[in-house]
Amino acid sequence: MITGIGIDIVQVKRMERWIDNPKLIEKYFHPDEISFVSSRVNSAAQTFAARFAAKEAFGKALGTGLENIVLKDIMIINDEKGKPELKLFETAQEALKKSGAAKVHISLSHEKENAIAVVILEK
Repeated sequence: MITGIGIDIVQVKRMERWIDNPKLIEKYFHPDEISFVSSRVNSAAQTFAARFAAKEAFGKALGTGLENIVLKDIMIINDEKGKPELKLFETAQEALKKSGAAKVHISLSHEKENAIAVVILEK
């Protein structure tokens, strides 16, 4: 049973500005995400934008927003086939537990100027 759906869109230009300010990137992204995305030199801004949209979409899917969630506790990883997955830590894991959801589905996409993410929570 679906318990929540969230969607968010982020302008890639916003992440281009953030890349120039490492403190912002470090504030909102898990160190493993930063390492992965930084290796994608030609698409780093798009990749950061899609991942930030996923974090926002997760809060929307919870129905509570990101209140009391540290954004670095939400990490987007790719499986061996490239499929994105949410890996949750501490505050984000606790929020998911409180929601009653057991499974998280995620989809990311980007096209030049924008990146979008959808998160679906399931019991």
